[in-house]
Amino acid sequence: MTTRTQSPKISVNSVPNPYLPLPMRIERIHVETDDEMLKTFDLAFAREEDAAGFDFRPGQFCEISVFGKGEAPFGIASSPTETGPLRFTVNKVGVVTTALHNMNEGELVGLRGPLGNGYPLEQFEGHNVVIVGGGFAFTTLRSLTHYLLDPGNRSRFGEIIIIYGARRPGLLLYKEDLAAWERREDISVHLTIDREAPGWTKHVGFVPDVVERVAPSAESTYAVIVGPPVMIRFTLPKLRALGFPPEQVFSSLERRMKCGIGKCGRCNIGPYYVCKDGPVFSLAQLESLPQEY
Repeated sequence: MTTRTQSPKISVNSVPNPYLPLPMRIERIHVETDDEMLKTFDLAFAREEDAAGFDFRPGQFCEISVFGKGEAPFGIASSPTETGPLRFTVNKVGVVTTALHNMNEGELVGLRGPLGNGYPLEQFEGHNVVIVGGGFAFTTLRSLTHYLLDPGNRSRFGEIIIIYGARRPGLLLYKEDLAAWERREDISVHLTIDREAPGWTKHVGFVPDVVERVAPSAESTYAVIVGPPVMIRFTLPKLRALGFPPEQVFSSLERRMKCGIGKCGRCNIGPYYVCKDGPVFSLAQLESLPQEY
């Protein structure tokens, strides 16, 4: 007699079924912004064997499912150099994200991943790295920054510059991380808000203007830019004016991703599937895509 067991992961030739989520326990929930629209969820693996087989790199994402509601893609905010649970920051904008926001610590969700590619860390080695972020799109940039600053990795990279902005101070993510990075001598942090605010002593102005003001050198430097489309649109000309060639500028994109593995076609653009061939692309790749992107 064959005993039938239930499992959220089945294997064929030791390859996990990409459609079946792993069970994850919500270990911690942290409200990130003063409008309470963004929360960070620390998710712990419910089974030790799943944790042992999970390997990712900065820039990748996962599909998180709320059982009975659906699933949605989120960039991994934690770094592979960090121990403990996986970190995801969720903006409350739809059915799945609202359901997540209404959940409590200790409850279970599903996770598929890691999915997509990641930042080209091997290319970054031996070079300076400029990280440009806006609003709540700083998730995978947090992962990248922690990876670059890890004691085992820091000597492999040159100067690190962060330029990060939000509409107001209360909308900046990861405030404890930002404060810790500002205290370090091996990284330059430039924070900005759109308009003056009481007690704010740092940059004031939109991210593209601060990029122009800081004027990072393009010599032996890679730039990574992630944020709202309008921010990216006006920042790219600033980087070009500073001498950054398209091959040295990378961005992480999302375009109607659904299945996460290049099967449904909702994120197809030109020859690429964003969820499979991306979400990280070089500007040189993006310039070859149809203008609809």
